[in-house]
Amino acid sequence: MISHYEPNLKLYERERIVFQTIKNNPNSHHNELIKQIVPEFMAKTTFEKTRDSLLDKDIIFVKKQGNMKFYLPTENYEEKLQHKIEQNTNNSYHDLKLKIKKLDLDYSHKDVDEKISIANFLLRNLIRADNGFTLLDSVKNPKKTLYHDEHLTIQQLINNVFEIIRKDNDFEIIFPTIVSNLEILTFQGSLDK
Repeated sequence: MISHYEPNLKLYERERIVFQTIKNNPNSHHNELIKQIVPEFMAKTTFEKTRDSLLDKDIIFVKKQGNMKFYLPTENYEEKLQHKIEQNTNNSYHDLKLKIKKLDLDYSHKDVDEKISIANFLLRNLIRADNGFTLLDSVKNPKKTLYHDEHLTIQQLINNVFEIIRKDNDFEIIFPTIVSNLEILTFQGSLDK
């Protein structure tokens, strides 16, 4: 069973091809890159979508000289990425804390589908935020938990969401749906397939 969260290997392969071609040919402008990549590796529109994806992720940037575009790898990418992860994780963390604070008042007034949707959104994003802090802990100092307080707060927030669900009149319908959608029950523990 393939989850929609598993990496799209074709996308990764295309990004690698475009990035590697850009890295190996820093003096090639847009049209020269197209000649090197299309049609051997992908179609022109696929190249453009892949290039846009690399630009959106700040893996590459555009340098214009006259009317020509050159694509170059982003300098200090690892440092910039770490800063971006930290910023996004902190923003998400604080936003989730506010949403869960309001949840206790609003939750019981929603219809069942909305309750499921809200709970899934909150739980998935709490887990993502915790993963973000875990990644930052690993990168900054793998021997120490720098975000201990945030991890603990996320654990408490997850518990708060489950407590709100437990108190709800629709608990018996909502709970199994939410837990099954977290994919914890279907997680495959082995990397060997």
